[in-house]
Amino acid sequence: MANESRPCPCDIGDRSDYGGRGQEVQVEHIKAYICKPPASTDKAVIVIHDIFGWQLPNTRYITDMLTTNGYIAICPDFFVGQEAWKPSNDWATFDDWLKTRNASKTDKEVDVVLKYLSKQCGAKRIGVIGFCWGGAAVHHLMLKNPHLKTGVSLYGVIKFFEDSSSLLHPTFFIFAEKDEYISMEQVKQLEQKLKQNCKVHYEVKIYPGQTHGFVHRKREDINPQDKLYIEEGRKDMINWLNKYL
Repeated sequence: MANESRPCPCDIGDRSDYGGRGQEVQVEHIKAYICKPPASTDKAVIVIHDIFGWQLPNTRYITDMLTTNGYIAICPDFFVGQEAWKPSNDWATFDDWLKTRNASKTDKEVDVVLKYLSKQCGAKRIGVIGFCWGGAAVHHLMLKNPHLKTGVSLYGVIKFFEDSSSLLHPTFFIFAEKDEYISMEQVKQLEQKLKQNCKVHYEVKIYPGQTHGFVHRKREDINPQDKLYIEEGRKDMINWLNKYL
């Protein structure tokens, strides 16, 4: 089982030199990382980063992985120039830092990116995935945005979620059994709310023995015993996108 000692192990790949296969672009007021597949496609995925921001190598690695599966993939800077969290920061200041970066205040940026994907990239069917902070943003967007077709929330921190479960679009929730930040009791409560209120297809899946950040861990940071579940999580994410896009 993964046993990282840091407060949030989803930054674990930032020691990697992975630079990405895509390019950085300016989309109106937002910087973004975009990668396109060799063959033309009208399917795209917006990637919403975690607290470590849009430049984290782990997140670019997954963005590129989406491209190898045939999607235009774009990871915008949803902090819009504000500094991402750094592992060296004082965790005692985290709550104050977070107050200026609300996962449910992403609508304006998403609308800008949707317009760019449609007009500049020819995308007609667009989904969204997000990690941690970004997973909470996916939950919000699945409640609010009529233009997105589907979403995958990867270990979205449930305490950041809005208290609503009337999803507009099919949504897949990925959780880690040993997540220090998301208790299994919280996941159970989410499932109960979805069962009561949700009228679209959803799935909640818990991956045994895994810790926060497991799906977008870099290759060199994966323990052999976790590899099966990490690969399963990535495959499940792609299968979900393939089904609804």
